[in-house]
Amino acid sequence: MSEMVLRKFVAPEVIFGRGARSLAARYARNLGGTRVLVVTDDGVAEAGWLEPLLENLDGEGLGWAVYRDVQPNPTDVMVMRGVEVFDGEGCDLILTLGGGSPMDCAKAIGAVHANGGNVLDFVGVDKIPVPCPPVICVPTTAGSAADISQFSIIKNEKTGIKHAIVSKSIVPDVALVDPDTTLTMDGFLTASTGMDALTHAFEAYVSRAHSPLTDVHALQSVEMVHSFLLRTMGDLSSPEYRTGMMLASLHAGLAFSNASLGVVHALSHSLGGLLDLPHGECNSLLLRHGVEANYGAAPERFAVLLERFGGCAETPDVLSELLARLDTLRDQAGLPGRLRDLGLKEDLLPEIAAAAWEDPCMITNPRPLSPAGLEEILRNAY
Repeated sequence: MSEMVLRKFVAPEVIFGRGARSLAARYARNLGGTRVLVVTDDGVAEAGWLEPLLENLDGEGLGWAVYRDVQPNPTDVMVMRGVEVFDGEGCDLILTLGGGSPMDCAKAIGAVHANGGNVLDFVGVDKIPVPCPPVICVPTTAGSAADISQFSIIKNEKTGIKHAIVSKSIVPDVALVDPDTTLTMDGFLTASTGMDALTHAFEAYVSRAHSPLTDVHALQSVEMVHSFLLRTMGDLSSPEYRTGMMLASLHAGLAFSNASLGVVHALSHSLGGLLDLPHGECNSLLLRHGVEANYGAAPERFAVLLERFGGCAETPDVLSELLARLDTLRDQAGLPGRLRDLGLKEDLLPEIAAAAWEDPCMITNPRPLSPAGLEEILRNAY
């Protein structure tokens, strides 16, 4: 093994398995909570996951308030409203139930409560000096891994630009990862979040900040997405397949939270913020183009990814086979393959590229790219 570079690895306490969500109130009590702010959204509540959680809190004698004014791609305004509810209700702990949007919003609420100011003050890397109040996450999708990461993605409502807040101060205290909560996901959400997990794993493995610790989790995630995503799509009610995808998401989250990401996420943040598109759908479309752009910087690592993705690392053309496999998975999952299919106007590409170039994820992309280079990737995807 070549000389080791020092790397840190942070993660919350994780309880994984069917029924893990039932431990929420116990952990809230153990963390010293007396009044809990539950951050969720209407879709999760309507799917039937909220009421049992509130009953769980009641059973432990904990007070609670609910903040569910969270939409996909949460904005700074949503975060600041949540802070008002947290403070106004006298809460001392945050429990978030949902996918990436409620969890990102919840972590940002905690950051603002602890530090004051506006949530956009914390955009960038390690900009949160004071730790958040305790945060417990119960994810209901298999892909974002916001329940274990040090990322929170918040959109500026005025500009439409999504910004990354990256800090170990917002790593949740506890993640209760229960695959059963994903049984209410429809086919599109299953596919797009699954491709999000795959993108996390791919980008973490070739990141400039990867390490032996993150590599193990990234490669395990790639194998599991390859094994379980299409099987889950074929049987959305299978607890076995849902467990496989939830574990794939968990592995990918541990990888990217510590190795960070790259150009695909930088572009997806910009694109998704401008058009208000699902994050996983953007990643699914752009992943093959990010691989193509970065291949020359890490051909040996992409060969390993191909092998873990069901291919042969000894093939004479690793890149072509890897791109073909990614295209096939995306198409079989029923996700769009061109940016024009999303309703994007071509004259917006320079603006999207310019915003992406400022994204912190570009710092760890395996090769440097200029705004013009990012625009070229977008045009190839258009």
